[in-house]
Amino acid sequence: MTSPTVDADVPAFLAALGIPGLADVHVHFMPPRVMAAVWRHFDLAGPFLGREWPVLYKGSDEERVSVLRSLGVRRFTALPYAHKPGIATFLNEWAWTFAASVPECLPSATFFPEPEAGKYVAAAIEQGVQVFKAHVQVGDFELADPYLRPVFGALEDSGVPLVLHAGSGPVPNSHTGPEPVAGVLRSYPRLPVIIAHAGAPEYREFLELAERYERVMLDTTMVFTDFFSDFAAYPPELLGRFAALRERVLFGSDFPNIPYPYAHALEALVRLDLGDDWLADVCWHNLGRVFTGPGASGHS
Repeated sequence: MTSPTVDADVPAFLAALGIPGLADVHVHFMPPRVMAAVWRHFDLAGPFLGREWPVLYKGSDEERVSVLRSLGVRRFTALPYAHKPGIATFLNEWAWTFAASVPECLPSATFFPEPEAGKYVAAAIEQGVQVFKAHVQVGDFELADPYLRPVFGALEDSGVPLVLHAGSGPVPNSHTGPEPVAGVLRSYPRLPVIIAHAGAPEYREFLELAERYERVMLDTTMVFTDFFSDFAAYPPELLGRFAALRERVLFGSDFPNIPYPYAHALEALVRLDLGDDWLADVCWHNLGRVFTGPGASGHS
């Protein structure tokens, strides 16, 4: 398989794999003012980053959707994330409206540990939201917070997955790491969780959780890229076990908040030399195994 080295290479790469497009489980669209604030944070290399991190794909919502379409991304998320109380409902309403106007986008939502969280998460699931996002590092909250119990219960019962940034990279806080996630899974063993960035840098511990719990998955977001290699390189001795989880590994990019060409995320996976079938599953087929609802599998 020839690696895509520039974005213009990506459609041909997907065609060579024999898949109709790319499914990206880790894409961010947020209200313009919120996204602009996020970009300012990246521009300043704020405390949650710890290093220079120039965002390569800034632009309007329409421009960024156009970029994804030109790449051949046929299914993607929006993944808003609440960083404080009182904002989740606003983000969720915006994301629902956005997904309604962009057929490739899976309706996405978020939550924060607050008294009303269980109620608005249940309402979002009933409405048809197909994926949630929570960012323990940015939100600086405890996964063991009692307000999150009805949230996890609703997600477990419904099977709607949660993309969870809980790894300690790029900068840890007192709530990040594998143990808080392990504690949640002990209480909710069928909770569908997609571990963002494969849990970087605690790759081993999060891999073990995925091996232990059948609904725990890993996304490839930024993992294996040159940008990650100097501070969160994936241990070579774990690669065989990572490959064995083939049907529970999902491609993610972190678009638009990446400091390198989108194609490099795919190039980094090709370099693993795990085979075309593995790449096709990770880049397309696995999304249809995880998500439910109209259009989720990419075949409508």
